[in-house]
Amino acid sequence: MEKTTGIDRAQLLAGTASAALAAALLPACAARAGEKRPGEERPGEERPGEERPGKRPGLRHHGVVYTVGAGETPGTAFSANRMRRDIRVIRDELHADTVDVTGDGVERLTATAAEAAERGLRVWLQPTLGDVPERDILEHLAETGRFAERLRRQGAVVDLSVGCEFGLFVPGIVPGDTVLERVRNLLDGKVDPVVMQRRLDRFTAKAAAVGRSVFRGRLSYAAAQDDRVDWRLFDVVGIDYYSYFADKAHYIRELKRYLRFGKPLAITEFGTCAYVGAPETAGMGWDVVDHDKHPEEIKGHLVRSERTQAAYLGQLLDVFDSLDLYAAMAFEFVTPDAPHRPDDPPHDLDMAGYSVTKTLKDRPDDPASGWHWEPKAAFHALAHRYATARAAR
Repeated sequence: MEKTTGIDRAQLLAGTASAALAAALLPACAARAGEKRPGEERPGEERPGEERPGKRPGLRHHGVVYTVGAGETPGTAFSANRMRRDIRVIRDELHADTVDVTGDGVERLTATAAEAAERGLRVWLQPTLGDVPERDILEHLAETGRFAERLRRQGAVVDLSVGCEFGLFVPGIVPGDTVLERVRNLLDGKVDPVVMQRRLDRFTAKAAAVGRSVFRGRLSYAAAQDDRVDWRLFDVVGIDYYSYFADKAHYIRELKRYLRFGKPLAITEFGTCAYVGAPETAGMGWDVVDHDKHPEEIKGHLVRSERTQAAYLGQLLDVFDSLDLYAAMAFEFVTPDAPHRPDDPPHDLDMAGYSVTKTLKDRPDDPASGWHWEPKAAFHALAHRYATARAAR
């Protein structure tokens, strides 16, 4: 089946942490691991593309995406206390060794990154401010990158990604005032590919330069699968991967294209939704919600299937293991604005979400309602795989 351009599912499915919190966690990181000079390798730290002696082959780092957006309602606004609990679960119950901290808001990003580092997780820090002027996006990147460098100097293991799928989130590359408008214009062919590529190259180079100016560790970018990127600008190739094939050989053949650059390959997003047939949508599984209805409603007669989601994640992990990839981050940990309604299938928005947990609201029709998450089959599948990998290491 033909794949489609990947997108940031969290942004489309649609309270602030204190900077003092993030700063307070830094000394503990430094005390645990010790400072180092810029460019100096810590004992046991791998350089990009370098294998440690005796290291068994397979996927090197197992992670999950944790989005720190403000939430669409009062009840789903960012909570530092909830974030701390989630990070502990990611380490102790999901058994991930890496967390991809993404979203917008420097204070939210830095507080979450500091918490993850303090808990001993590898941090993949990726600011994704969108739909604002270029200057604001680059300033947001610079401020986040400076904090990433502070974490790195004080002992944390941090990779910095300069952003995600710029064609969708940075105004002026693809026609359209919003992310959704740009997605539709791409799907409808209302884009001049030559002009788009020129604009994308220009902004990607700017973002890479900003990243290099503030951060001395590994630099990357989360590209859509079909993006043409000058990977000479980066240390790690990053791909948001949502392909679907009937057999493993096709996945391997496709992914090998990204290894030709001679750099480590990180799968910066992979996953699918929890309904029958979702993997075959190749990254467009989110597009089954009628947003014109109130309340929003699932189109058609989809059949919920957590098993389908879990099986797809396992299938891709098999592929990533066989290629000895650098890292893979499952998309995503939680999507609070897509609640699960077990007794109301037409309004079970969790079916159209990619999270490995399901959000349950105390009062389903109240925007200010409290909520909690429960693990889905995909959570348990990842936890088993990640625990096995951790034990092998």
